[in-house]
Parts: sequence; structure tokens; C-alpha cells
Amino acid sequence: MKIKYFFLLIIAILQGSLMGATIKHVDVKGISIPIIFEEQRSLPILNLQLVFKNSGYIQDEDKSGLASLSSKLLNEGTKELGATKFAEQLDENAITINSSNGFETFVIEVSSLKDKSSKAINLLNDLLKSPNLTQNSLDKLKTIQIGALKRKENDFDYVSSNQLKSILFKNTALENPASGTVETISKIQLNDIETFLDKTLSLQNLIIVAGGDFSLEEFENLIRPILENIKSSKEIEDKKIEFTSKKEKKTLLKETEQAYIYFGSSFNIDSKDEENYKAKVASFILGGSGFGSRLMEEIRVKRGLAYSAYGSISINKSHTYFSGYLQTKNENSDEAIKLVEEIIEDFVKNGVTQEELDAAKNFLTGSEPLRSETLSQRLNRAFTLYYRGLEPDYAKKELDKIQNLEIKDLNEYIKSHNEINNLTFSIVRK
Repeated sequence: MKIKYFFLLIIAILQGSLMGATIKHVDVKGISIPIIFEEQRSLPILNLQLVFKNSGYIQDEDKSGLASLSSKLLNEGTKELGATKFAEQLDENAITINSSNGFETFVIEVSSLKDKSSKAINLLNDLLKSPNLTQNSLDKLKTIQIGALKRKENDFDYVSSNQLKSILFKNTALENPASGTVETISKIQLNDIETFLDKTLSLQNLIIVAGGDFSLEEFENLIRPILENIKSSKEIEDKKIEFTSKKEKKTLLKETEQAYIYFGSSFNIDSKDEENYKAKVASFILGGSGFGSRLMEEIRVKRGLAYSAYGSISINKSHTYFSGYLQTKNENSDEAIKLVEEIIEDFVKNGVTQEELDAAKNFLTGSEPLRSETLSQRLNRAFTLYYRGLEPDYAKKELDKIQNLEIKDLNEYIKSHNEINNLTFSIVRK
């Protein structure tokens, strides 16, 4: 037993020594570029992300799926080599270059062994200078995307989730699906992709997130050629998604053996709010903890109305909201919806129990080491804190606040967010 604790102590010490992400700004063409960097000498690797802020599908506007299609096109290699030969270059050198997008960000990620890092940067540089922006590439991607969207027409989780977004976030950038629709993808042209990438891939929008077997100085020298080749243009301004949920239900009838129920509502907080730790605890207790959560306990365990039932509060820079979902038999859907409304109404009115709060504290604080085990996890956390305008040590302060949270304060906080009761439901059933 003593040996076991000795090794646990050593692991904790090693992890502690590796958990310090450095935030530095470098000047490129008169523009200050933030670099979030962690040196890790235990593995000879490079992990690099070029994160372009305010550049995900929040920028799609009337061309739903544009950001998604643009990121896929960047995965088609360079115009000179084409998709196949570029992929062969990556495979031969054990290099990964992948582009993706979220709602607020557009990301190009590179990973390689240290001794192939120069090759990786050169290939990335080639990609940024001359992406495979050809009609053949676009036509191929559009065919694949449209085929995938048509197959999803019978994925009723996907259908119900998108229907909820269309109601809950009506007349905002969140109204449309990230992957677009068959109609919108069909209409996207090559010049739309070119314009999107030209607007997105600029120094003003860039945040660099990286780590590996390098000093910060070595890393700066490594990526300098890329920074010199990324153009300077107008910074894309932050957008806030403003919406107010209503008590509303929309049902879509399909040939399905069960009902797919998605629900959501407003939750009016800001990503920099000092009391967000209370939202984290409340979300965990209400529906985020799986078995033991209020929704799962009442809907599945006590009444057997669903195999699973979840709900959580999402906190983003551009918007925050509460959402959840469950599946149940078609004939039980009305009862399940009514029960969700009652559970959340009671949650707001009466709050949590001391037992629930203690369990949440134990899990959230006890599982913290698992959320910072890997270099990737630590870099992602450091980026998220920086992106939201929070201090680098915010996670530690948040845990301290959670551990000292009193039930009276938490229940007052929950009661102050009565807007969560304005639930919008999306139902797909027979």
C-alpha cells in the first residue's frame, strides 16, 4: 500500500510540474499574436493549433454549412499536390494536419514527432499558401456532404436537435445546422469558400495554442515562417447571440418506434460571470451527472420512462443556454414532457438538497486531476480560459469556490434564474 501511494505521489508531482501553460504575445507585422504554450519534455512531439476566433459557423449567415465545407476543403491538400499526394506526404512522415470548425472558432491542428516538426510546418505553410481550391475538390465535397445530410434525414436525434435549434435560436446564427442543409450546400460556390477563408485566415483573428518538446523560443523560431505568410486584414468582431426562450412545443411526425425529445431554454449569464461555478454545480445536479442526477432519477429510475435523460447548462463566449434530451415510447411522450417541466419547475422553486450538493462537490473536485492529465487537455483548458477572458488560475479558484459553496447561496442562485422554466420542446414521434 505504501508503494502505491508513493507512485501516486510521484505522478502528482510530475503532473504538477507539467501543468503550466505560458501565455505570451509575439509581434508579427505590427500585430500582437497570443501564444498559449506548454513545454513538455517527456515526449518528443509537436502539438500545434491555429485557432481563428469568431470564425466558425457563426459566420455562415445565409450560406449554412459554409464554414464546415471550408474546413473540409482545407483537408484536401494543396493545389499542386492534390488530396492524395499531400496525404501520402503526411503519412510517410507520421504527420497529421486537420482542419475543423466549431460555432465560434475555425481550427487548423498539426501534430508530429519532434524530428519531423520542420517538415510538418513546411507542409502546413504550403497548405495555407495554396489550398486545393478547385472546382473538382468542391464538387466532390458537396456530393459527400449532401449524401451525409440525406442519410441523416432518418437520424431522428439529429432531426429533433436541429428542430430545437431552429425554434430556440430563431433569427440568430445558431438557428441553422452546422453542416448546412441539402439546399444550402448545393448553392455554395468556390468563390464563397475563397471569400470565407480569405476573411478567416488572418493574423488579427489568430490565437496559437501549442505544446511539446520545445522551449518557447525554439517554438517561436519554428512557426515564424507561417506567421510571416498569414496575411493581415480586418479583425472579425465578437458577436453576441441574443434570444429569449418561450414555452413552446413543436412536433414532427415520423415512422419511428420511439419519441425523440429535445428541450432548451434561456439561461442568462455571461462567460466571465464570477458566479458561473454555481451554474456548473446546478447543471451537474439537475442533469449532467448521469445516474444520480435529478432528471435521470425522476424520469428513468422512479418511472422508467426513458433509458437516459440529460440536461446541462452550456456557457459560451457568444451565448449561454440550458438544454437536454431523452427518448421514450411514443405513447409516453406527453407524460415525459410534462415530467421534465415539473422537475425543472421544482428545481428552480426548491433548489437542491444537501446530499446532492455534497455529492456534486465530491465528484467535481475529486475528478479534477482526470481533466488535466494530458497535454491536450491542459492546452484546451488554458485556451478556453484565455478566450473567455479569465485568469490562468481560474480553474483552481473555481474548485475552491465549489468546495466552499453553501446550499443557501446555491439555491438562491438557482431561484434567480427562473427563465430556465421557459422550456421549448422539439419532439419527433410517430
